[in-house]
Amino acid sequence: MSEKTVVAGVSVDTRHWIGGQRVASADTFTDNSPIDGRALGEIARGGPVEAAAAVAAAKAAFPAWAATSRTERARILHAIADGVEKRIEELAIVETNDNGALLRSHRRGVMPRVAHNFRFFADWLLKLDHEDFETRGHSNHVSWDPAGPSVLITPWNAPLMLATWKVAPALAAGNTVILKPAEWSPLTASLLADIAAEAGLPAGVLNVVQGYGSEIGDALTSHPDVRRISFTGSVPTAKHIAASAAANLTPLSLELGGKSPLLVFADADLELAVDLAVEQYDNAGQVCLAATRILVEESIAEEFTRRFVDKATRLTQGDPREEATDLGPNIHSRQLEKIDGFVQRALAAGARAVIGGHRSVEGEQYYAPTLLTDVAQDSEVVQEEVFGPVLTLQTFADEEEAVRLANDTRFGLAATLATGDPERAERVTGRLVAGTIWVNCFFVRDLQAPFGGSRLSGVGREGGTWSFDFYCDLKNTVTAPNGWNNHG
Repeated sequence: MSEKTVVAGVSVDTRHWIGGQRVASADTFTDNSPIDGRALGEIARGGPVEAAAAVAAAKAAFPAWAATSRTERARILHAIADGVEKRIEELAIVETNDNGALLRSHRRGVMPRVAHNFRFFADWLLKLDHEDFETRGHSNHVSWDPAGPSVLITPWNAPLMLATWKVAPALAAGNTVILKPAEWSPLTASLLADIAAEAGLPAGVLNVVQGYGSEIGDALTSHPDVRRISFTGSVPTAKHIAASAAANLTPLSLELGGKSPLLVFADADLELAVDLAVEQYDNAGQVCLAATRILVEESIAEEFTRRFVDKATRLTQGDPREEATDLGPNIHSRQLEKIDGFVQRALAAGARAVIGGHRSVEGEQYYAPTLLTDVAQDSEVVQEEVFGPVLTLQTFADEEEAVRLANDTRFGLAATLATGDPERAERVTGRLVAGTIWVNCFFVRDLQAPFGGSRLSGVGREGGTWSFDFYCDLKNTVTAPNGWNNHG
C-alpha cells in the first residue's frame, strides 16, 4: 500500500500510528470524499493484530505518562494546541474533503475549537482539586488517579473536534489512548498523531488505528487491558460495545445522539425562533444535538411556517469548499439512502413536504433541506434519528402539550426553547428530559459544563471535572488524627 496520500496539496499518512511509529496493514479500505465521490486514499485496515499492538503500546507507555507531573502533561497539551493552530488551514482543507462539512466553518470555528479543547483540559488539570474535609477528626483527601489505557471511538460528522473532546481530557488525566476514528472520515486523526509527536508526546501515549468496527473495534473494546471506553455514535453500536466491554467490566462513556425538540411559544421573538429552526440544517443536518422536531404554538404556526420557508429556501446548497455554501453533502451514499428512506416512508404515510422531500440536484450525496408537516407523534420520522437535513413541524395548544410532545421519545440529549417569558422558561426547562437545554439560543457549549444525554441518548457526562471523573480512578485517603506520632 502507498504510505501517504495527498489531499488538496496536504500530505496525509494512511498508516496506523502505534507506539510512536507508522504501521501498515496487509489490507486497506478506500476513503472517498462525499463532495464528488473521488477516492482520497487507501487507508490501512486494522484488525485484531493491530488492536493488540496498540493496546500493548498504550499499556507499556502508561506508567511513565501517569507518573508525569501535571505541569508537564499540561505543557505538552498546550504544545499540541500550538501545533493545531499552526496547521488550521491544512486540517480544515483535509476534513472538508473527507467529511463534506463547510470549509469556512472548519477554518473559523471547528479547528480553533480543536486547539481550545487541548488548552482547556490542560488548564483544568492544573486547578483540579477537592477541598480536604474532616470526619470525626480524621482528614479526607480526594485524588484523581489515571485509570490506564483508554479506547476512544469517534464519529464522522465532526471528526477531529469530537475526537479531541475525548483525547484531550484522557491525556490530561494521565491515561494513554487508542483512538479509532470513523472509517468514513479517518484523515485528520492521522494528522493529529503527527502533531502530537511533534509536540513531544511520548511514544505510545497516543495511538491511532483505522478500520471497521467489526474488525478492529471489537478487538479493542473486548481487550482485558483496556481501562476505559468512550464512544460517540449510534444506539445499536453502543449496545454492541457495552456487551463487548461487559466481560471485563470496563467503564463506558456513551454519547448516542438524539431527537431533540425546538419549542416555539407564541410569546417568542418570532424572527429569532425562525433563525434557530433554520440553523438546525447546519452540517447538512448531521449534528447529534440538532433540534429536528419543531414544536410551534398553534396561534403562530402559520406565520412561523411562512417565515421559515422564506428563509430556508434561500440557503445555498453546493460545494462545501465554496465560501457562499450553506449546506454541503451528506457523508456517504448509505447515509443518503437512509435519509431518503425516512422521508419517502413518511410521505407515503401521509406527511407533507413543505420544502424538499427529495434528493438534491447538486450531486449524488446531497439531500434537499426538508420540512415535513402532518406527521403523527408515533411515526418513525418523529421518533427516530434521521441524521440528515430533515425537520418535522408539529403544533401544540398549550404549555402542557408542548412538554408532553417534547419528552415523548426514547431520547434526551438536548432541547431548545424560544419564549419571551422567563417564568415560562424556568417552568418548561425544569420539566424537559435533556442533558443540555438552550433558551433563545443554540449550540453554545462551555467545556466546563456537563455534556451528555438521558435515556437512550447516552451514559455519563463529559466536560470539566466530569471528564476527569470518568478517565480517572477517584481515591479518598483518610488519615487518623495525630497519626504520625503513634510510633514515635
